[in-house]
Formats: sequence, C-alpha cells, structure tokens
Amino acid sequence: MLKPLGALLLAAAVGAGAQPASAQTPAAKSETILVVGDSLSAEYGLKRGTGWVPLLEKQLASEKKAAKVVNASISGDTTSGGSSRLPALLAQHKPAVVVIELGGNDALRGLPLDMTERNLVAMTQASKKSGARVLLVGMQVPPNYGSAYAATFSGLFGKVAKAEKVAVVPFFLKGVADAADPLASFQADRIHPNEQSQAKMLANVWPELKKLIK
Repeated sequence: MLKPLGALLLAAAVGAGAQPASAQTPAAKSETILVVGDSLSAEYGLKRGTGWVPLLEKQLASEKKAAKVVNASISGDTTSGGSSRLPALLAQHKPAVVVIELGGNDALRGLPLDMTERNLVAMTQASKKSGARVLLVGMQVPPNYGSAYAATFSGLFGKVAKAEKVAVVPFFLKGVADAADPLASFQADRIHPNEQSQAKMLANVWPELKKLIK
C-alpha cells in the first residue's frame, strides 16, 4: 500500500522567519483507488508484487501521487460476483476511484452478454453513487467464440462507459494478446499473462487512470 505524502516538518530553530503551524501548507489528502478484478489483477501464477497492480503502486509513488491502492481482485470472479461484493467494498474503503476489471470470465463461460452488461452498469452506478470516479477495463475474446459474440462482448465496455459517462480502457491486453508472438507473453496455460507482460498491461491502464487521480 502507498502511504500519504509525509507531513511538513516544523522548523526546529527559533528565530525570525519561522512560520507558525497554522500557516503551514497541509499535506495532500490521500485518495484510495479500489481495483475490483479477476485473475488478471490478482497476480494469478505470478510472484507476489510483480503484477500490474503492485506496479501501479510504484507508478503512483514515482509520480508523487497521493493515493493508495486496494486490490480486491479474486481469481475466477465474474461481473456477478463483483457486483454482489462491491457495496461492502465501497462502504469499507470509500474509494475516490474504482477500477472495474471484470467480464473476461463471463465470456470464457459463455454467459449471457446482457447479464454482463447489466452487472457492469450496476457496478458503475453504485460506484458513482458512492462518489467515486470509475474506470472500466475492457476485454476481448478469441474469434473462435464466434464473430458476433466476440464483437458484442468487446463492445460492451465502451457502450456502458458512454452511457454512464465514465472512462474506459478499450482492451486491457493490447500489445499482449495481439503481439507478434503472443505465446511469449503468456504463462504455460496460455490464458494468463506472464510477469514480463505486466508492465504493458499497466501502460494500457495508466493513461486513463491518471486522469481520474486528483
């Protein structure tokens, strides 16, 4: 977890020019970024601390962003699971930003896409109602799922983002799943990106996410 920026130190010396405590500039208030995702965000198969979410924490620190990250991702989770546990997470952490990285398991299981869309809308609306800014992280499925299903699924994220007026990452695995040699980007199961791909995943998220951090 990232810690807030350190409080300003009071001058130890006594003399002219010493600024009273009441005149000190207050430290920046830390915001919480809540990541609600599946195995792609839960470091499945990776050494702890090497996934894109821990890399995000380092990115925030390097840019001196007063924010901490709560990773509430669970391997295998679906939009239904995320929708059911989100209210408690919002109440507990009171995030300023919610990153929703769910939907891939819905598609892998061939779940009805209208259900996935309803869940994404529900999560987005609940987050907005709590006062949080929202980033939807989009996914795609291989063409062997059928061109119509694949196109509808990949379009869900932009559709919901436009309707709810929130930010969106069109494709979380851009440059990973569609790389020249995609097998080199994945673990042995050919489903989960390897450690070397995590920086690219963060690079896909960061441009949109940083706009939401005050």
